[in-house]
Amino acid sequence: MKLRRRLGIGVRRQRQFVRAMEVGLVAMLVGGVLLRDTGMIVNAALALAVVQLPAVLQRDYGLVVDAGLTLWLTTAVTLHAVGTLAVGEWSLYEAVWWYDHLTHALSASIVAAAGYTTARVFDVHYDAVRLPAPFMFAFILVFTIAAGVLWEVLEFLLARASTALGGSAVLVQYGLGDTMLDLVFNTVGAVLVATFGTAHLASVVEAVSDRLGGRSTDP
Repeated sequence: MKLRRRLGIGVRRQRQFVRAMEVGLVAMLVGGVLLRDTGMIVNAALALAVVQLPAVLQRDYGLVVDAGLTLWLTTAVTLHAVGTLAVGEWSLYEAVWWYDHLTHALSASIVAAAGYTTARVFDVHYDAVRLPAPFMFAFILVFTIAAGVLWEVLEFLLARASTALGGSAVLVQYGLGDTMLDLVFNTVGAVLVATFGTAHLASVVEAVSDRLGGRSTDP
């Protein structure tokens, strides 16, 4: 990617960043176990599971994910997990006003990328499917916003369940205003992917399409 080349961030350096974040997540998981903090354990475990996806796709399906995309994915889930760490009443989500906006935009960009890749694979693989660029732009926005709404509902239900059970919250909801801002920044992430990110996903689309074989007339 041009931006990475300009910044002088090579493939080796990107992989080092990914490994460093994975080590941090493992440390967070171990800390959660030692402290018996359910929220820390769940957030670290989920983040670790997500960052293993590129390796699983390569091992099980032969799909090689670009190092930059792996770094993008790992950064998004790691920042979210780190934001949930609390020292007393202090956490990054509470102390830094823009941190929640950043993590939502990054997380939404991952969802948007997944939705775009799936739709483009259908477009490339099946002759009967035609998805023009304007439709893809709208699809990315709608798909990401819908996923964001589902996430907010899940966040609300988990917060209520944690309160009822007397355990530490896995996810915390800060009210209607915060929810609306979350959805706004989800949309920001989707727009960024729809505008600038689709070209960087071409290699993933091509790899998945090759894995499926030649074009098909049967959708």
